[in-house]
Amino acid sequence: MLRDAHHRTIQYVRLSVTDRCNLRCTYCMPEHMQFLERSELLSYEEIERSMRVLASAGVTKLRITGGEPFLRKDLLRLLEKLTPLMDISITTNGVLTAPYIPALKALGIRNINLSLDTLQADRFLQITRRNRFPQVMATLESLLAHQMNVKINMVVMDGINTGELHNFAALTRENPLSIRFIEEMPFNGQGKGFSGINWHYRKILDTLNEKYILEKLPDETASTSLNYSISGHCGTVGVIPAYSRTFCGTCNRLRITPTGGVKTCLYGDDVMNIRDSLRSGAADSELLEALQTAVWHKKKDGFEAAAANRRSQHESMSVIGG
Repeated sequence: MLRDAHHRTIQYVRLSVTDRCNLRCTYCMPEHMQFLERSELLSYEEIERSMRVLASAGVTKLRITGGEPFLRKDLLRLLEKLTPLMDISITTNGVLTAPYIPALKALGIRNINLSLDTLQADRFLQITRRNRFPQVMATLESLLAHQMNVKINMVVMDGINTGELHNFAALTRENPLSIRFIEEMPFNGQGKGFSGINWHYRKILDTLNEKYILEKLPDETASTSLNYSISGHCGTVGVIPAYSRTFCGTCNRLRITPTGGVKTCLYGDDVMNIRDSLRSGAADSELLEALQTAVWHKKKDGFEAAAANRRSQHESMSVIGG
């Protein structure tokens, strides 16, 4: 098992398969992004091997992210290899996803997180700098029609989409959705100063309570979200204190970037590189030993990790693995 010095066991990995994206969300990446060369990315063979090593160490959950994961060629071929190893879920922006939904369901992949920050086409263009709103909404409709387990991730941005919180919560009345309102984070890849947020999780909850009566639900162990039901609604809502970092004490996650960098915390540096280890001839036992050492030194929380971070500016979330 992969355990850290704070008695936490790693059971969940977020794997970014590409840094490329077909949107340019202002809170995530600059318009003119310098993308990685294909040779810099973990190959599918390297991904499968590293996931086998992690599965042998007790990791049971794998989330596929990007960038936009469906921009990676032959993604389904990779998923076919990984589904026997772990319980797989996917985070996507929905632009390209709809045609793949039947195949995902056939593979047993039912948990999909859809990134969607507005329900208005003009605001979607403002946030993403791309006119792809109809494709995303078609994906949402198809996911629901195929009875997938859908979570919508909405990043709450001051002065941009805060007036839509009630509208997003209203989606849960007739649809078995989970809407998760996420605090904005400083990972826009543009090197801009980030002095904090106005819309922290408590303010988000207060705003929702203006219209709805929220009833607290039990949260799963190591959950990043605080979850609530609304009377008469078949779905749920939740808030993710991503900037406040109230959930760090139970963190059971690793992040792996497209180039194989391993992060024990979103706010921290890479602590090792799987790609480099594999390409230098490391055996599986050596890779596992390096992972165990890295996990043991996992910081107590995101604040401690950020304080030790050597980067002069925050990376794009698409490079970290959104």
